[in-house]
Amino acid sequence: MTITSDTLNWARVDLDTCPDIKGDLPGPKSKALHARCTQHFKGLSSQVKLFPVAFESGNGCTLTDVDGNRYIDFSSGIYVATLGHCHPKISEAVAKYARTLMNAHDFTTPIKTQLVEKLAEVLPGDLSAFQLYDSGTTAVEAGLRVLRAATGKNEMLSCFYDYHGKTYGGVSLGHIRSPVYGAVRAPGAHMVPRPDPYRPMWTKDDGTIDTDKYIAFYDEYIEKATVHNVAGFVLEPIQGWGGSIMPPDDFFPKLRKYCDDKGLLLMIDEVLCSWGRTGKWLCSEHWDVVPDIVTIGKGFGNGFPVTCVAVREPYQESFESISASSSYGGNPMACAAALASTEVIEEENLLEYAEHLGNIALRRMRKMKDEHAIVGDVRAMGCLMGIELVKDRGTKEPFDEAGTLVYQKAFAKGLAWIPAGHILRMSPPIVMDEKTLLTGLDMIDEAIGETAKELGY
Repeated sequence: MTITSDTLNWARVDLDTCPDIKGDLPGPKSKALHARCTQHFKGLSSQVKLFPVAFESGNGCTLTDVDGNRYIDFSSGIYVATLGHCHPKISEAVAKYARTLMNAHDFTTPIKTQLVEKLAEVLPGDLSAFQLYDSGTTAVEAGLRVLRAATGKNEMLSCFYDYHGKTYGGVSLGHIRSPVYGAVRAPGAHMVPRPDPYRPMWTKDDGTIDTDKYIAFYDEYIEKATVHNVAGFVLEPIQGWGGSIMPPDDFFPKLRKYCDDKGLLLMIDEVLCSWGRTGKWLCSEHWDVVPDIVTIGKGFGNGFPVTCVAVREPYQESFESISASSSYGGNPMACAAALASTEVIEEENLLEYAEHLGNIALRRMRKMKDEHAIVGDVRAMGCLMGIELVKDRGTKEPFDEAGTLVYQKAFAKGLAWIPAGHILRMSPPIVMDEKTLLTGLDMIDEAIGETAKELGY
């Protein structure tokens, strides 16, 4: 498949000049700057702790550090710069409103009106009521308030290994554990298993995953473990932080029907998966499922902090009872970034192209699996990808040590990407050309081979 577009041409990587690593990493300037910054800046992510380079600039699908080393970007700034770094149309849109009107609280502006009209146009079903925020976790908290207001109920079910942000409500429905919030989750927060095709809890006689048993368990759990005050389900379509865990195709349609039958609402947290990352506006569209409430973020503004809660028409008045507005949500710069990102994806047919890249990546990763015994599973949906490393394919024992080494070795070759324990996560921009995508995967392949040899596999 070949797509010619201004964005793809602009973002194309010159593989003769990138990657370009000039010496040992991190370089001397990175080390010095990182030491200065971390005298004051605390609470770093694992990816920075494992490879503390200091980035200075980004362009398209590349990053450059303060020592002049250039990297292929397989992270998109942690799933954010979906259309590449500093996309001209998006940068110009933000700059225009930085000169014109930075903030007007939740008053109506022309650019906000254009954005919400475009959202109503591209989103599926009757998702037609919106509120805008400045972070994923803020949007999740607002969505949870809508869920309670729409149902008058307080209990919610989420899933093992989900991630919904770092505020109390999000943490209570996710896998993160923090002593800051005490020894208990928020009242009414429940977690249940969800189907993982590689590590199924229930299977049929033929060994395939049995999604009906998961649904049956939810019914029993609600009956036995709740106080029958359940508002609905809150879950990711694909678990990002959990390791790019993708559900079987029949799971979400069955969960949608179950929620409808039981009078529960379905809230899908698409902060990570939406806006082209998997090849659709919403990942749930892959299964023809329309959520009652959905959160949108990360790539929504291509790096500018803007997120959204979208609600189906029957529940839109719930926004009125939750004090939905925020100080920064829907500011003109944010709306301009989100609208420009949406227009670029739409005008240049990048949803289809993202799916195409995912198919290319999956074929290449399957070849890795055939060649490396420590690769237990590979998966991809659009430009959301994962490789699971195991000590033994029979036992599927996670291989965290290998995951750390592969991450560091590939980064040292010039690939900026994301660690997740024994699961390697990849989220290249959806504007990456095919040769650059395959070059990045070749670097991972080399790092896996070197790691396996080093660890005696």
